[in-house]
Amino acid sequence: MVQLIIGVSFFIILFVLISLEVVNKTILAVMGAVLFIAMGIINEHQAYEEIDWNVIFLLIGMMVIVGITKRSGLFQYIAIKSAKMVNGDPVKILILFSVLTGVLSALLDNVTTVLILTPVTILISVELGLNPVPFIISCALASNIGGMATLIGDPPNIMIGSAAGLGFMEFIINMGPLVVILMFVHSLLVLKFFKKDLEVSMERRARIMDFDENASIKDVKLLIKSLSVMFVVLVLFMLHGVTHMEPSTVALGGAAVLMLLAGGEDVEEFFHEVEWSTIFFFIGLFIMVGGLVVLGAIEFLATQYLALTKGNILVTAESIIWVSGFLSAFLDNIPYVATMIPLVHHLSAELGAHQIEPVWWSLAIGACLGGNGTLIGASANVVSAGISGRSGFKISFIEFTKYGMIVMIVTLAVSSGYVYLRYLM
Repeated sequence: MVQLIIGVSFFIILFVLISLEVVNKTILAVMGAVLFIAMGIINEHQAYEEIDWNVIFLLIGMMVIVGITKRSGLFQYIAIKSAKMVNGDPVKILILFSVLTGVLSALLDNVTTVLILTPVTILISVELGLNPVPFIISCALASNIGGMATLIGDPPNIMIGSAAGLGFMEFIINMGPLVVILMFVHSLLVLKFFKKDLEVSMERRARIMDFDENASIKDVKLLIKSLSVMFVVLVLFMLHGVTHMEPSTVALGGAAVLMLLAGGEDVEEFFHEVEWSTIFFFIGLFIMVGGLVVLGAIEFLATQYLALTKGNILVTAESIIWVSGFLSAFLDNIPYVATMIPLVHHLSAELGAHQIEPVWWSLAIGACLGGNGTLIGASANVVSAGISGRSGFKISFIEFTKYGMIVMIVTLAVSSGYVYLRYLM
């Protein structure tokens, strides 16, 4: 019992510190994992088994593929071409860039997408003589919505998919229709928020039409190779039910092939594209949550949750959407999801694996959409605001939250209705 109290207390303290970013979250996660082992809460063998290597290798593979593709200039080309397609109209750019961000977030991941598109968004906004903050906030919100559509779009999805055995196509089939609806809702909301601030002269719009998108393409051969590999990888993701190849195997294979095609001698440089701090953050987190499982803390929480909902799947699924949403708005959604996964596994043992499937989707919905609630709710928000601030356009916590919280609440409400109509009627 003493070890249980110490372990849980220690985890809660680290969880709060990670969410508040008082200390670098990777350092905290790795330190926490080592201390869990040192205190005897979990041994080295158990710790290794608790790490979800499917998640780790999928992240590494996709980071390498996207990092190499980024060098070709493809994503800057798409952004500039999109702005010119709507003749530099800022209102249409706001909507089109939001949709573009949502689509790329589903195919790449939301953090990578905002890293690539935010600088281009700032450039186009400045050329239009507009404050880029509305565009940046809109795209950050869209990235968290769009990332929900696929297995690889948002780290919580990768974790949930691996834990629940949900494949790439299952995410598209179940989350895709909802994301389309939510992107439409998001477009209406951001137009309501920002349309009055988006009036510019024809002279300003003409500046956008003078941009040469072709100049963005730095390496045509690399572009062709990258697109070919990404296409094959996405097709293999979709054929998981036929090939039975894990997404991690596909991603690592695609990364290896693309490194070879892009010039295999530059391997060290290619691996610089991997966010190793994120990888070790996940490893530390998996070990700590594994320690809570060993201590019996997760089983206790699952029992209490079942008692509270009386095993009613409707109440369980709907409550998890809202609880996950509001907690993910103020706490890092990755450690939150890592903690919830074993809890849902315990619920599955009690209620049945098939019956519990709506709860997995509810967890993914709440964790992804909750990230829109505040500036610290999702990594994509923090990254966008950081790039904006370094460019001289500061986005405060209050400014982001006054828009993000409205988008979060409205999209959670729509999602609640979707889950009820699709799974629980």
